[in-house]
Amino acid sequence: MLISGSRLLNAPVMGLQTGSELARTNKAIINPKTLEIVAYELEGPLLDQVPSLLRIADVREFSDIGLIVDSSDEFVSLDDIIKIKEIYDLNFSPVGMTVIDEKRHKLGKVDSYTIETGAFLIQQLLVKRPLLKSLNDAQLLIHRTQITEINDHAIIVHSQAEIPEPAMETMRHSYTNPFRKSQHAEQMSDTTPQT
Repeated sequence: MLISGSRLLNAPVMGLQTGSELARTNKAIINPKTLEIVAYELEGPLLDQVPSLLRIADVREFSDIGLIVDSSDEFVSLDDIIKIKEIYDLNFSPVGMTVIDEKRHKLGKVDSYTIETGAFLIQQLLVKRPLLKSLNDAQLLIHRTQITEINDHAIIVHSQAEIPEPAMETMRHSYTNPFRKSQHAEQMSDTTPQT
């Protein structure tokens, strides 16, 4: 299921054992190499450590009431898992990053993203266009497969393929409407003897 990334910010984290809210998500910890959400930083009065993290691997289910975990024992500190600490220290968020194509044309800035909740992967980036380009398209939707590189300054995507105009003309003339009789078929029906 695809959902907006903002829907999982300030989302309740519910404990299966107690049936109550244990914390709320504060920030997504995103691996910039894979665009995978590996954990969420948590906030709330019941937390023992600051920052406390919830690994995605420890989430039992995502539902309308929030993220469901077994208990608060699933929460880890920043120093418990070295890999997550390394990603946390990068402080990566795609929101606000500039998006350019391979030809270095600025496409806009990331306004939000969508997440596939099965694997918690960012699937699409919603890019807000610059003022002049927004007259034609206010926003662009960039799929993760279009991304070629993510660096400290920008997200680089494939350039859009440009089809030359003569090729388009050839394509238009070679198209045949299957629901319209061709002239040849009409002539054949006119010469067919009636019984």
